[in-house]
This record gives sequence, C-alpha cells and structure tokens, in this order.
Amino acid sequence: MSIDALIADLTPILGPEGVLTGEQLASRQSGVWASQEIKASVIFRPSSTKELSQTLKSCNLFGQQVVVHGGLTGLVSGALTRSDDVVISTERLNQIEKISVDDRTMRLQAGVRLESAQVAAKKRGLMLPLDLGARGSCTLGGNAATNAGGHQVIRYGMMRESILGLEVVLADGTIIDSMNSMLKNNAGYDLKHLFIGSEGTLGIISRLILRLRPESLSQETALLACTDFSHVIALLNRFDRSLGGTLTAFEVMWKNFYQLVANSTPPLADKFPFYILMEALGNDPEVDRERFIRVISQAEEAGELADAVIVKSGAERDRLWQLRDGVDKIVDLGPSKVFDVSLPLSEMDQYVIEVKQRLKSALPKSLCFVFGHVGDGNLHLVCVPNQEELKAFREVEKAVYNPLANLRGSISGEHGIGLEKKDWLSISRTNDEIQLMRLLKTSLDPQGILNSGRIFD
Repeated sequence: MSIDALIADLTPILGPEGVLTGEQLASRQSGVWASQEIKASVIFRPSSTKELSQTLKSCNLFGQQVVVHGGLTGLVSGALTRSDDVVISTERLNQIEKISVDDRTMRLQAGVRLESAQVAAKKRGLMLPLDLGARGSCTLGGNAATNAGGHQVIRYGMMRESILGLEVVLADGTIIDSMNSMLKNNAGYDLKHLFIGSEGTLGIISRLILRLRPESLSQETALLACTDFSHVIALLNRFDRSLGGTLTAFEVMWKNFYQLVANSTPPLADKFPFYILMEALGNDPEVDRERFIRVISQAEEAGELADAVIVKSGAERDRLWQLRDGVDKIVDLGPSKVFDVSLPLSEMDQYVIEVKQRLKSALPKSLCFVFGHVGDGNLHLVCVPNQEELKAFREVEKAVYNPLANLRGSISGEHGIGLEKKDWLSISRTNDEIQLMRLLKTSLDPQGILNSGRIFD
C-alpha cells in the first residue's frame, strides 16, 4: 500500500498538525549538527501515546519503514531517512506531567527537552543529574533510547540510572506500561532495560518516570593543567578519595583541543599537554569550598598539577564549560569525523598515542583533537582530514577502532551505533551477543519497520 494511503489513514487520527508533507517538510532536517536533508515524504507527529500507538499500528499493517526523530542531536546518523521511509517525531509529546517532591520523581512525555526538565526540577528544589552540551535541543526520549552519558556520569551514572519507569509502544502498536516509580522493584524482568539504549529499534519510548536528586547547595569548579597523563590519573584518584563523594565531573582536554577552544584568551597558559575541568557538587558551601581548595593545594604540593584556576563566580564557571563544550569550533575547520570510545583509564594515554601515529601514517595532513569524560573512561576524538584526504574516512575509522580490539574497549561510549558504526560492532560485541540482539529485534519487530538498519543490518 502507498504512503499516500497511509497518510489518508492517519490524518483523521493525528489531525492536520500531526501530518507534515510538501512545503512543511521542506525546511526540516535529519540532524542539528550538519545539514542533513529529510528524504522521507511525510512526518507523523502524534501528541499522545494513543496516537503513537495508532500510528505504529497502521505503519506495521502497511509494512511501512519508520525512522524515529527526537531532538536530532545524535552523532551516528541514526535519524537519516530514505525516500521510502516515513518519520515519526516525538516533538508534540512534550508535556511534563507531574513532579513529586516527596518521591523525588518526574513523569513526562518523551519529547520534553532535557533543559526544560532540568529547569522544572530546579524550581522544586530538585535536580535531574543528566547533563550534556546539547541540553537545549535533545529530548528525554532520545536520551533514554541512546542511554546518554554526558558530564556527570562519574557520580550519577548514565541515563539508565535516572530512569525508574518507561512507557513504550511496540512496532505493532502494543503499549507496554512499565511506568514504575520505585527504586526497588524485583518482580520479574525489568523490561525497561530492553529499550534503554536500543536506539528505537525495539519500540518507541512515549513516557518516562525519572529519578530526581536533591539540588546541590555548593558548586566548586576548577581548571587544572598537567604535564603528564600519570598525573591526570593521580588527580582523579585524589579527588575521588578526598572530596567526600562530591566529585561530579572530571573532563580532560588534550593540548591542541584546548588551544583551539580557548583561542586568544586562555584561562591557563596553553603550553601544557593536558587540561582538566573538574567539578564537585555538595551541600555545605563553606566546608565544601575549604576542602576543595585544600585538596587542590595538596595536589600541587605533590607535583601532580602544573597550574590551576579556581572558579569564583557563575560567569567564570560558564566560561570554562563553554570551552569544554566548544566542539563546534572543530566543525568550522571543515568536514570531520567524530568518535566516541570507551576503554580502561590505564590504557588511555598509550591508546591516544597509537591512534595519532596510525593517523599520521595513513593521513599525514590530518588533524586529531582529543577530549572527553575521562573520569568514566570515555574519550571523544575528532579527526579532520586535509582536503586531499577527504575520501579516506575509512582509514580514519581503522586508526581509531582497530586498537580497541585488544583492549576490549567500546566503539561507542555514549552516542550509540546508528548507521555509522555498525560495521565495527564486532570489535565490542561477540558474535553470540549480536545474534541475541537480532533475536530480540525479530521477536519485538518481526517486520523490521523500526529504525531499520540501525545497530546492525
């Protein structure tokens, strides 16, 4: 059956605002980081779980391939479409339904933006601990579907740790209500974990119940410079041990990345090999400040850091985080390839050295910028080939991914697999694991209509 027939079937259900075609579609893209044209001929925009269920039921009956769109901030091309696809967008599923201060939970629809949820929690004296640079655009449903990480994983864990319950709509329209609101519920399989990190291939998340935390009363931030990676590890261990459990972020920037984002007015001289943006959240401003300064002084006396600046105001803090989140400055250099890998901290320094050596050998004129959430073992590498080397992106992938095999590292720390990384999945997952993934996919989506081709073919 044609897409026109599907549109005719769903327009009475979704209403005119729920079906975008023609000129309404022309201004849309499939990603916010690059100009990625939507090739699908229609976007369906359900505004309730019931409408999403009816939309998927019709698509499944018609055998229609579906691509799910949330905030479109993904970096693995998971939202790209073909001309024979239709898009289901969660943008109208955008209501925060309830915040319980007593239970410290938030119930909301999947299309709510992360920053909106953060602000709503803060107004009630609570905190949603997930935080990442795309907070103004990304949606909670997408964060759950990709098991997003971000800046505060070292203390609060991945998105998975903030999810108590989910409501999910399967490919055939079945609504799975796993809207648990309790910390403990050991009654059989915890089905929400099937869908967290599944990238929309097993079902579409429609609603969530999130675990909130008490809002912190103190926020201490510092930028540190180191001369050796062994000092980076020593500082992480020192801060984790000595800050009374308040260490929340430990971000590391290699020299050339820092030089690029700091530009002409760096907070610290740009001559050091490593820069650490470190943050601790606590609940006793006076005690936390004194301890924070003392521990940094002890690290300096031990020779573990070469220079430091401790934040004195919110404006200074914002400026430092703008450095870390300034990845767009790399994009300005030209076509680039963004990588997101995880590996043991003890192997990280040598891994970066090896990747750069491989890149130098394969693409002598390329640039490689390194930064990441080193406190939780997650590195980001952005490789920018010279104009003459633009067709050699496969060589760049080999240089980054192949060394991970012997380290039992991951080709994806937090961004997922999408369309871009599926050829490399066997580096991080065994054949038996991949076959089990295929079995789950076939069982929940027999016709393969949901985000087809993502993760694996």
